[in-house]
Amino acid sequence: MARTETLQTVVGRLTREGELYERLPEGKVRCVACGHRCLIPDGQRGICKVRYNEDGRLLVPTGYVAALQLDPIEKKPFFHAYPGARALSFGMLGCDYHCGYCQNFLTSQALRDPIAGVPPQEITPKQIVNLALHNRARVLTSTYNEPLITSEWAVEVFREGKTHGLVCSYVSNGNATPEVLQYIRPWVDLYKVDLKGFNDRQYRKLGGLLQTVLDSIRLIREKDFWLEIVTLVIPGFNDSNEELRDIARFLVSVSPDIPWHVTAFHQDYKMTDRENTSVRTLLRAAEIGRVEGLRFVYAGNLPGHVGLFENTYCPSCKTLLIERVGYTILQDLLTPSRGVCPSCSARIPGVWG
Repeated sequence: MARTETLQTVVGRLTREGELYERLPEGKVRCVACGHRCLIPDGQRGICKVRYNEDGRLLVPTGYVAALQLDPIEKKPFFHAYPGARALSFGMLGCDYHCGYCQNFLTSQALRDPIAGVPPQEITPKQIVNLALHNRARVLTSTYNEPLITSEWAVEVFREGKTHGLVCSYVSNGNATPEVLQYIRPWVDLYKVDLKGFNDRQYRKLGGLLQTVLDSIRLIREKDFWLEIVTLVIPGFNDSNEELRDIARFLVSVSPDIPWHVTAFHQDYKMTDRENTSVRTLLRAAEIGRVEGLRFVYAGNLPGHVGLFENTYCPSCKTLLIERVGYTILQDLLTPSRGVCPSCSARIPGVWG
């Protein structure tokens, strides 16, 4: 408990007044950074635990990172944006969900779970951007915790990054509001949403509502972010043919050009009561997406075991365009051609540089 209190004190110092809220009578505020739209009385915190009301003002995180790492963009994963680029990923603390299988629980569940939490490292946006430039990263990514709840900080970083020509991205659970998407749109180019299933009852166990995420996916697409979707396929949780088919059909209704990544679950955090996802299950999920009409379906987290589902093919003539093993690109015929199939001249959706 002492560790949590100490962490809370440090995080409480690294704040500023937020922009994604409205003031209400009696010193209350309404936060609009995520789909919970928390009504927060004076002296209280939102569900995320990192946005709080002090004297009728919403204070939000700023000036630190709890995780900072250089990754290939394919790890985010984005497969249709700047293949082979380096992404400098940064994250803060806190989340508006409490998924029992979270792979980033040390950052996301800080201030909520005593076993979580890592010391914040104070840093400026300029220092983050300089680090990206020094490491020849083309992309900045807000991830590790839920970026929506720290959007003011992300915009600070991205504003600096844009002056140096960097591409900016979110890796998010998609529990958004129209207000926050409007706020980040000038600064965020790429948006990956974790669509965790298609069962509202299960979504509520994670801390969210399915419909909010579905509405956000449609709006993200309408606002012309480059969008890719990931579903972590968990045995006994969301891996039935019916649920996977529902996900694929929904995505097709938004656009059949949305890349769908089905990825393999491994035991983590509080979910150790079920088997890791098998190759067979992952291939079944990917095949369902293909049959339902999605043009770009990928299977992840089991490199070298999922055959054609690691690669990008032209949906018109079936030419191999990008060959991958895991996060490594073996050949890329698409980026040099600016997203046009060299065999049939079909345009492949994405951001190819």
